[in-house]
Amino acid sequence: MSDVARGSSGGPGKPGTLLVIISGPSGVGKDTIIEELRGRPRMRAAYFVVTCTTRGRRPGEVDGVDYHFLSPERFRGLEEAGELLEANEVHGNRYGTPRAEVARALADGQDVILKIDVQGAQDVKARVPEAVLIFVVPPSEEALVQRLRARATESAEELEIRQRNAAVELALQDMYDHVVVNETGQVARTAEHIEEIIASERAAHPERQVVV
Repeated sequence: MSDVARGSSGGPGKPGTLLVIISGPSGVGKDTIIEELRGRPRMRAAYFVVTCTTRGRRPGEVDGVDYHFLSPERFRGLEEAGELLEANEVHGNRYGTPRAEVARALADGQDVILKIDVQGAQDVKARVPEAVLIFVVPPSEEALVQRLRARATESAEELEIRQRNAAVELALQDMYDHVVVNETGQVARTAEHIEEIIASERAAHPERQVVV
């Protein structure tokens, strides 16, 4: 089980640093996009937060790298202690963002990248109005369904739940600051677009200070 950093929320981040939330429906390609962003030269100084979850590990996933895989009891303990910036139930499992990791990176002058669901994005925006929300959408709902089926990581029942949730989430994209289409086979282009958004936000608001 991975070690999740604890600590107080601390003071504001250094001027100009960003808290960027990337979200979108299940199967849209968020993990692949994040991996592409990590490898881009201008993004290597950014801090990519590892989310906590109570769901089981899938084949190939690494604790502390893909997620902090926690027991329901430990997750609840972090939540009750105020150690999570947001915490929600998604597809029957709990997910949350470690507050101390975010605060520390912002104080160090790093842009912070969060990959969280729509519900979590709403919660963070309510607590941190300075956060920049980016919503990733598929080229069509049909393409999203095909991607979910192709990855074959869910049961038929789980797949149906994710498809229903995706329709609800796609209807909420207007609450985001930016919407980016992840065209099939164009992950590098999608990551480049997100990188450009981050650069433009930083240039437009050099005085912005984020407090979590």
